[in-house]
Amino acid sequence: MKIHIHITQMIIALIISLASPLLLAVTTPEIFSVLAESASTEDKKAQANALLTIATHKYRQGLFKEALKTWQQELPIRREIGDKAGEGVTLNNIGEVYRNLAEYPKALDYLQQALAIHRSIDNKSMEGITLNNIGNVYWNLGEYPKALDYLQQALTIAKQIGDKPMEGTTINSIGLVYKKLGEYPKALKYYQQALAIRKQVGDKAGEGVTLNNIAGIYNSLEEYSKALDYYKGALAIAKQIGHKQIEGVTLNNIAGIYESLEEYVKALDYYQQALIIARQIDDKAGEANRLNNIGFTLESQNQLELAIVFYKQSVNIYETIRQNLKVLPKEQQESYTETVADTYRNLADLLLKQNRILEAQRVLDLLKVQELDNYLTNVRGNQKTSSGIPLLSQEEKVARQLAAIQGKEIELGKELTKLQQLCSAKCTSAQENRKEEIYQLQQLIRQEYNAFIKGDEVKALIRQLNQTAQEQNLRLANLNRLSDNLQKDAVLLYPLILEDRLELILVTPNSPPIRRTATVKREDLNRTILEFRSALQNPNTNTKNPANTLYQWLIKPIENDLKQAETKTIIYAPDSTLRYIPLAALHDGEKWLIERFATHNITAASLDDLDTKRQTNHRVLAAAFSQGNYSFKLGSQQFNFTGLPFAGIEVENLVQTIANTTKLINQTFSAKTTISQMRKHSIVHLATHAAFVVGKPEDSFILFGNGDRVTLREVEKWYLPNVDLIVLSACETGVGDKFGNGEEILGFGYLMQQAGAKAAIASLWQVSDGGTQALMDAFYAALQNPKTSKADALRKAQIALINGNFSILGNQRASITVQQRIDKNLSKKVSNNLSHPYYWAPFILIGNGL
Repeated sequence: MKIHIHITQMIIALIISLASPLLLAVTTPEIFSVLAESASTEDKKAQANALLTIATHKYRQGLFKEALKTWQQELPIRREIGDKAGEGVTLNNIGEVYRNLAEYPKALDYLQQALAIHRSIDNKSMEGITLNNIGNVYWNLGEYPKALDYLQQALTIAKQIGDKPMEGTTINSIGLVYKKLGEYPKALKYYQQALAIRKQVGDKAGEGVTLNNIAGIYNSLEEYSKALDYYKGALAIAKQIGHKQIEGVTLNNIAGIYESLEEYVKALDYYQQALIIARQIDDKAGEANRLNNIGFTLESQNQLELAIVFYKQSVNIYETIRQNLKVLPKEQQESYTETVADTYRNLADLLLKQNRILEAQRVLDLLKVQELDNYLTNVRGNQKTSSGIPLLSQEEKVARQLAAIQGKEIELGKELTKLQQLCSAKCTSAQENRKEEIYQLQQLIRQEYNAFIKGDEVKALIRQLNQTAQEQNLRLANLNRLSDNLQKDAVLLYPLILEDRLELILVTPNSPPIRRTATVKREDLNRTILEFRSALQNPNTNTKNPANTLYQWLIKPIENDLKQAETKTIIYAPDSTLRYIPLAALHDGEKWLIERFATHNITAASLDDLDTKRQTNHRVLAAAFSQGNYSFKLGSQQFNFTGLPFAGIEVENLVQTIANTTKLINQTFSAKTTISQMRKHSIVHLATHAAFVVGKPEDSFILFGNGDRVTLREVEKWYLPNVDLIVLSACETGVGDKFGNGEEILGFGYLMQQAGAKAAIASLWQVSDGGTQALMDAFYAALQNPKTSKADALRKAQIALINGNFSILGNQRASITVQQRIDKNLSKKVSNNLSHPYYWAPFILIGNGL
C-alpha cells in the first residue's frame, strides 16, 4: 500500500527579528535613508547596521538570495571593525538563509561559527537563538534526537534569561520534532504553549507559523474542519504581514486538506498557488514538496503520465539538495534521504505500472548513498551525467508549458509584493485598482493552468508517451513457419506478458507451437524483474532468489517440453520488460540456466536466418578506446567518457588469439578508418562507449577512439553483408521517448542485422572493465573451435567464469592462457568474484546463434 506523507516544510524561527529588535521599528523608506547616511560617513558600524537592515527586509520578503548577498557584504565589515557580537549575528543570519535554501552543510557551518562566537563573548541571547537554528537544520535532515538536544539547550537559555520571544520560537520547534515522531498530543501541547507566548509578545509571524502547526496536528488526526479553521487564520496573518514563505506553506497545507477530502480541483488550485510562491522566493525544498503533492493528487485522479512529470521534477530538485549534502557524514545524508524517500518510491511505483522498468530502477538507485563506483571503480560504460531523472521529450514539453503559465503569475506576484510594500499604510486609488487587476489576472492564469492539465494538448502528449514501437516484436502468425528452420536441438521461446498471466509460446522443430501459462500479475512480474536487474548490477548481492522466482514463471511450466525436445539451445524472443534481464541468469535452485542451455535472443530481423552456419575462417577488426577523455552534450544529455584500460588489453589479447586480426587503438580508431574496413571482416569487435536512446537516433551514438561519434541515424546507412558477428563491449542504453517496453535493449542487434550482420553481442547494463576483458578472452578462445557455435562459445565463456575452470573452452593451451591473463591483469577483488552474474550475464547474443 502506498503511503503519502504530506510534508509541511515549515520551521521559521524568525531569528532575524529576535537578533535585532531595533529592526522592528524601521519602515521600508527608512531603510534606504539609513544606508544613504552611512555611505556618506566613515562610520563602518552604521554601514554594517544598514546592510543588516536591508538584508533583514529582503529576508522577510522571501528574497533569500538577495538577503544572502547583502549579509555577505556586511560580514567583512563586522570583522574589520572587530564587532564580534555583530559578526556572530551575521553568521547566524547567513546560516539561516542557507537553511531556507536547503543548503544544509553550509547552514551548519555558519551556525556553528556563530555559536562559537556567541559563547566566547557570553552572549546568551544569541547563543540560544543559534542553538535553536542548529536544531532546525537537524530537523530538516531528519536527525530528530540531535534536533531535540539543541532545542532543549536553547529553551533552557531562553527561560534562564527571560527571553519570551525566543522561548516561544523554541517551544514551537520542539513541537515540530514531536510531530515528526508521531507524538501528536505532546506536539499539540508544545504548540499551544508557543501560541500563547507569541500572542503575548505580539509576534504575528510566529503566531501564523504556530497556527499552521496546530492545524497540521488536526489534519493528522483527520479533524479536517478544525484544521481548516487554523490554516485560514494562519493565511490571513501571512497576507497581512506580507510573509510569502508562511503564505506558501499555508496554501500548501490547505491543499492537503482538500486532497484528503478528495476535492481534487480545489487541492490542485491551492497547490499551484503554493508552488508559485516557492518558485518566486527560491524555496527549493518547498518547491520539491509541492511538486510531489501535485503529483500525488494527479495520481489520485488516475492521471498517471502527468503525475510522473511532477514526481520527476520533485525528485530532480531533491537530488540537487542531496548533492550538496555529500560533505556531511553518511548517517546525515541517509537520514535526510529517508525524509524524502516516499517521493522516489511513488515515482518508481508509477513507472513500474507503466512498464518503464529501467527508469524505475534509476529512481530507486538514486536512493542509495553509496553508488556502484564505491565498491567497483572499473565500470565499463560508466558516464558522468547530470544527476536526477531525465524527462522524456513529451514530458519536457508539458513541464515547459506549465512553467510558462506559472511564470506569468510569478511576475504578477512580484509586482503585487512591491505594491503592498509601497503602500503598506495607505494606497492611492491607482495602486488599489492595479492590485485588484492583479488579483483578477492571477485567477485567470490559475484557470488557464487547470484547463491545460485537462486539455486536449496534454492528452495528445500522453498518447505519444503511451505509444510503443512494435517492429522488433515477432508476430504469432509467423511462428508456425519457424519450426522448419530450427536446428533439431533448438527451441524458440516467446513469452507474452498479460495483465493477469504470462503466456509462454514454445516452438520446437517440426511441431506446431505449444502454449503454456504461468499465473502472475503484470505488476508482480515487473517488480521481480526490477529486483532481479538491480541485484545483477551489484556483485555484492545475492541474485538467486529473484532468479529462481523468474525461473518458476518462465521455465518451470515448459520444463517437460524442453526435456521431450532434447533441447540444448533456447532461442529467446522476450516481450516488453523481460528484455531488461538475461535468460541465462535464471536459476532453478541448483544451477544457472546457462549451465543447462545455450541461449540467444532474436528480433524480427532474425526470423529468416536461424540456420545459416557461421564463417570459420575468421577475419577480425578489433578496435579500442583505452586512453583519453571526451566530454560533449548531445540533445539534452551531457556525456563525459574516459578511456577503458582493459579494452586495450582486450584487443591485444584478441590479436594474440586470432591471427588474422586488424588492430585499431585510440587515434587510429577513427570513424573513417573503422567504417571503411568493417565489410572486409567477418567479426567486428568495438571496445568503446555507446549510448542508445530509443526514439532519438540522432541522440544515440557510438564513440570512436579519436573522439569521433557516429549517431544511429548514420549507423542505419551501414552495409555489412560479410559480417558474421559485431561485438560492442561497452554500450549503455539510455532513456528515450518510447522507453518502457525494453526495445532499446535489442535495438543495437536489430540495427546491425538490418545492416546485414548475422548477429551482434551487446550488454544489458554497465559492465566491469576487467570482468569484460576476462569474458571476451574466454569467448574468443572458445570460438576458435570451428564446431563451436557463437551461442555455445558465449555459454562456455560464461560457465568458465562461473566455475573458475577454463578447461571447458576446448583446449588446454587456451585454458591456461586465459587463466594467466586473468591472474596478470585483474585485481583479486574482481578475479575472486567472477562467478557472480554481474560479470558473466550482461552480454547477450542477438540474432543468428550458429
